[in-house]
Amino acid sequence: MSKIKGSDVLVKVLVDWGVKNVYGLPGDSIDTTVDALRRQKDKIKFVQVRHEEVAALSAAAEAKYTDKIGVCLSIGGPGAIHLLNGLYDAKMDHVRFGLVGAGNFKVTE
Repeated sequence: MSKIKGSDVLVKVLVDWGVKNVYGLPGDSIDTTVDALRRQKDKIKFVQVRHEEVAALSAAAEAKYTDKIGVCLSIGGPGAIHLLNGLYDAKMDHVRFGLVGAGNFKVTE
C-alpha cells in the first residue's frame, strides 16, 4: 500500500471544491503544500505573492468576483497575522474564504 501525503490530500480536496487559484508566499512550514500544488499545476494554480496580506486580499477579491471559494496560504506566526486584513475584508463582504496555514502545536498531558 502506497503512502499518500497530507498535502496531496489537501490539494485534491481544494480541486474537488472547484478552487482554481491559491495565493501565498512559500515558507518552511508550508513547503510540502506548495510542492503538492506544483505537482497538480494542471488542475490548480499557486500564485506567489510578495506579502501575505496580498495573498489574503487576492483570495478575497477572487471570491467576490467569481462567487467561489478564495484560498490563501501562509506560514504560522507573523505570516498568519498579516492575513488578518484580507480575512476581515472577506468576512465583512460575506464571501466564502479558505485559509490554509501552518503552525506549531503543543500537546500537553
